[in-house]
Amino acid sequence: MVELGIGLAVVVALLTNLASLLKHRGCQRAAPVSLSRPLQSIRGLATSRWFAAGWLVAAIAWLTHIAALSLAPISLVQAILAGGAVTLAVMSQRIFGDPVERRQWLALVLGGTGLALLVLTLPHFDGSHSGFSLPALLAFEGGLVLLASGLALGHRTEVLSARKGILLATLAGLLFALAGIAIKGLTGGGGGSVALIAALVGLTLACGGLAQYTAASALQLGGAIETIGLMGLVANATQILGGVLVFGDPLAPTPAGLALQATAFALVCASALLMPAGRGPESRTLVQVP
Repeated sequence: MVELGIGLAVVVALLTNLASLLKHRGCQRAAPVSLSRPLQSIRGLATSRWFAAGWLVAAIAWLTHIAALSLAPISLVQAILAGGAVTLAVMSQRIFGDPVERRQWLALVLGGTGLALLVLTLPHFDGSHSGFSLPALLAFEGGLVLLASGLALGHRTEVLSARKGILLATLAGLLFALAGIAIKGLTGGGGGSVALIAALVGLTLACGGLAQYTAASALQLGGAIETIGLMGLVANATQILGGVLVFGDPLAPTPAGLALQATAFALVCASALLMPAGRGPESRTLVQVP
């Protein structure tokens, strides 16, 4: 069953990248998104055929992602998704004809290599690793909520307002991670508690919806590669960490393996620093943030 989950994760990686590129094309042609007028903004995005197509592909990817998480450990699934980041640049260049800078290629390769390296250093998995400690889940998700709240308020500061596109892309990645961790908890039955299951369902829907909306805002502000790449990097790295801290996915059992995993995370950090951000139309007020 783990092997089937891995195969589904590969499909998710391809579908997610395609959906994001379609939505980016649609966002660039849609009316400006306003976080204070969500219904009007959603109607504007829905009128874009590109964005509607991206939504449809994203929905298929989301359902496939749930299936993958129910069959394989979350850290393994997200590492495979991260390893497919290079396909983002290939699709962007070959299908949509968008230019891809060398720095972007390098950032995607480093990030994908770093997270995929975790697959090679993780020990053999037995089962889906859906069990979790409730205090660990609450602490991890609570910490992400606080971090996401800080980023949501960051645009109000003069220093960070110029980096609004980066903040929104990072925030979207964290929201996707919040929903992903909650979905993984649900695959284990939410610990058998009806109240906990209801809370995880609510968290999944709330964070998933906010993530889609925030992602659309970020896509209007930035270019495809840096925005989609940063969102994926944050979402995948955070969920891999959640797999270890919440669901008990094991780390490498040897010092050499741990050193390789530390190298993998260093590559992820280097990828985030190299990913060009703000190359999109930051000077245009495409997104009206209250």
